[in-house]
Amino acid sequence: MREAGRIVALTHQALREAVRPGVTTAALDKIAETVIRDHGAVPAFLGYPKPDSPKYPASITASINQELVHGIPGKRALKEGDIISLDVGTIYRGFVGDGAFTMGVGEIPPAVQRLLDVTEQSLYIGIEAAVIPNETKDVSMAVQDFIEHHGYGVVREYTGHGVGHEMHEEPQVPNWWPRKAQQRGWVSYPLEPGMTFAIEPMVTAGRPETREQNDHWTVVTRDGSLCAHFEHTIAVTDGKPIILTLP
Repeated sequence: MREAGRIVALTHQALREAVRPGVTTAALDKIAETVIRDHGAVPAFLGYPKPDSPKYPASITASINQELVHGIPGKRALKEGDIISLDVGTIYRGFVGDGAFTMGVGEIPPAVQRLLDVTEQSLYIGIEAAVIPNETKDVSMAVQDFIEHHGYGVVREYTGHGVGHEMHEEPQVPNWWPRKAQQRGWVSYPLEPGMTFAIEPMVTAGRPETREQNDHWTVVTRDGSLCAHFEHTIAVTDGKPIILTLP
């Protein structure tokens, strides 16, 4: 999993260097696939199944502006002032790495940069909470409290998740924690050494509600507000967690 995560990080680095006005999301997808395969891994997203929908057709997801997650790369060219979320998954020798980041295309307004900064900071707040004797709900509450303190919306419909031999495993790691969680049937898992999961805050500048577009993959904010997404795969230890998706 360390190597799978390292390949995610190297792919992120290549994508950051390639993002600029005029580049298409299809070109970014090609860059990512080349890096992933050159390092002996395969794209985890390519052909990913979804009930009653076509399999995912690309190696990364590329979500622009009001698109939150699962945007399909294509002919669309980036413009100055856009923001883009790029999510990368790899499979290396049967183990998965998963990570995402959001960045501006050229110059972006300070208010938009603040959205990105708070979202990224909330990821690290969540990672700091991923220590024994905490539970997964402590990670969720730490992320939610930080985001809402800064006046942003926390997306409810999509969550962090266990990562291992599969892209999505238990435990679920939401970015919020409801009152009366037990009555809703929510489960909080005690953290134990060796647990590996992705923490991925998804934050909106407006309302937190989302909808899925007609391609059955791309998720957008319902009110059209900008949004950001950051993600690392981590491993719980007896001490501080290890971030697996770093170079």
